Amino acid sequence: MAALMQSPTNSGWTLVNDELDNLLEGFFRPLRRRTEGGATGVVPAMDVTERENEYLIRMDMPGVNREDIDITLAEGVLTICGEVRRQHEERSGDRVIREERCYGKLSRSVRLGSHIDEKKVTANYKDGVLELMLPKAEEVKPKKISVA
Repeated sequence: MAALMQSPTNSGWTLVNDELDNLLEGFFRPLRRRTEGGATGVVPAMDVTERENEYLIRMDMPGVNREDIDITLAEGVLTICGEVRRQHEERSGDRVIREERCYGKLSRSVRLGSHIDEKKVTANYKDGVLELMLPKAEEVKPKKISVA
């Protein structure tokens, strides 16, 4: 039983790992807790890919219900929020030995600029991954110029 309760990070390397991770801004923790302006929240991992005609964003949001996702695009800033609700059944006699899953609000903002065609943005959510397609506005798409 003691082996189950012992934290795997109780080694002498804990401080070094945490400092290295802080230096690399959470590279080793794709989903981490962060405090900004007094509010604590979870910062989900995100991939942003620029293509010729659009931006593709994939964000991990495990445990978030589709109806708890809020996406806004204003003045070139995309903000994605969600909430992971605690689903905890307590039965008499139960004792929690370890709890590592994160609960609470998720939030992430990305500045994309004002060259997004906001009317054509689409979002899809499947298996805990949010995927956004943000088409570029016509005026910023690369234009081919033929040489005569």
